[in-house]
Amino acid sequence: MSPFSIADPRDTEGFAARQIDEQVGRLQVRLAETAAEIDAALALRYRIFYEEMAARPTGDMARLGRDFDEFDAHCDHLIVLDGDLGSGPESIVGTYRMMRRAGAAQVGRFYSAAEYEIDRLVAEPGEILEMGRSCIDAAHRTRSAMQVLWRGVSAYVLSNDIAFLFGCASLHGTDPQAVALPLAYLRHNHLAPERYRPVAVRDRYVDMDLVPADRIDRKAALRDLPPMIKGYLRLGGSVGEGAVIDHEFNTVDVCVVVDVAAVSDRYYKHYTRGIDVPDRRAPDGSGPNGDAGAPPAPAR
Repeated sequence: MSPFSIADPRDTEGFAARQIDEQVGRLQVRLAETAAEIDAALALRYRIFYEEMAARPTGDMARLGRDFDEFDAHCDHLIVLDGDLGSGPESIVGTYRMMRRAGAAQVGRFYSAAEYEIDRLVAEPGEILEMGRSCIDAAHRTRSAMQVLWRGVSAYVLSNDIAFLFGCASLHGTDPQAVALPLAYLRHNHLAPERYRPVAVRDRYVDMDLVPADRIDRKAALRDLPPMIKGYLRLGGSVGEGAVIDHEFNTVDVCVVVDVAAVSDRYYKHYTRGIDVPDRRAPDGSGPNGDAGAPPAPAR
């Protein structure tokens, strides 16, 4: 079990305003409702990040077989359950950790603040949602599993009136030169508006401008980007200034931001189909501009 106490999520300030519960075939996505379900999500994270992806656990993590930190007790934990495996914690095959302003206030900061200056984003009006620790069990990494997880995220975003999504997304390895092309592509084509742009903290800042703009092979760069990052870009997402090396997780991180108002109507309708949500169009019938493609693949 985890070495800290997690209160019943239904009794915490961070619990979503509306119960999230979506079903696609045998897969269900909802918020964790018990400490046992959260513990199972932490165990899943450990198997994927530390055993499969070779992240470096602390002694307590290795002993307990759990990925955990000080933020978990103040987050909502979205979980995907496979009905063929049961109906309890043993059936959890995917998870996504989500923290809003109230949870960050309890801890004293957002997780991303260790890597990025996010004061401008935090100063934006409305609710913001930090997302991270996303993973799906290897046997369930199908498009349908990713889509059901994203439907859960969409329901959460809509039920809590989220204005911005953000979080650290990763490229594998700790050598920026090995991922120079995708980093430069992001820097030259998808830099977040200065108004809310995150900037890597000074002592961890890694320049992303590693390839001149006129030498970037767009197709090759997109091929090298992880599915999660490509998915968020298709939703209209952008990235902060500078990358950060995360030696614990064996990754090069970028900070991704999505202005929810800029998500295209096409994807708004796709991921909210069957969900009771308000019409987001203006009185004149117009909607937000933008284009989008496949949903982001869960990853750290």
